[in-house]
Amino acid sequence: MSEYQYPAEPVFYQEEIKKSTFIVHIAHTPDLTSAKAFIKEIQEKYSDARHNCWAHVAGNPGGSHVYGFSDDGEPNGTAGKPMLNVLTGSGIGEITAVVTRYFGGIKLGTGGLVRAYGGSLNNAMRELKTITKVPSVELVGQSDYSAQGAIEQLLKSQYQVLNIDKQFAENIAWKIEIDSRQAEQAIHDVHELTHGAVSLKVRKV
Repeated sequence: MSEYQYPAEPVFYQEEIKKSTFIVHIAHTPDLTSAKAFIKEIQEKYSDARHNCWAHVAGNPGGSHVYGFSDDGEPNGTAGKPMLNVLTGSGIGEITAVVTRYFGGIKLGTGGLVRAYGGSLNNAMRELKTITKVPSVELVGQSDYSAQGAIEQLLKSQYQVLNIDKQFAENIAWKIEIDSRQAEQAIHDVHELTHGAVSLKVRKV
């Protein structure tokens, strides 16, 4: 898995198109459960609106199983799919967008709806701040106490370590969350540093 961007904070955006009001909410949703919860929250908040259309990439942007969308009563293909196209085109993952429409009395037609939903979301995306997601794995293993300082110094000085958890008993049990692209070299270096006494193994996070 390569690194990707995800939303750093929610976005609220609103515009009027031919007297219809389009309200866009964007949120960080790392999985399908959080995506569904966010959609439900917006639907309840704007329960008086005629349409709450949505789309999500609820995970790694390379995984099609995390895609979803809904036209919520708009003509088929005029809302959810254009919104999903904006999200997938951005390359951003762990993201859900809901576009709420309050009808203003002027029909937009299917082409107009596609432009309105896709366009309003596209405008909102310009305000989105993102964070880089580092693909990680967990390295596990045991060492004696004498090696603790040297192992920590090596890992923290040469690798992108996201977290180190140590359980102290007769030996130290290590759980090291690290950039997956550096895992193989880290395993090798720790093995060399301890003269073969410590053999870390990968456990996927």
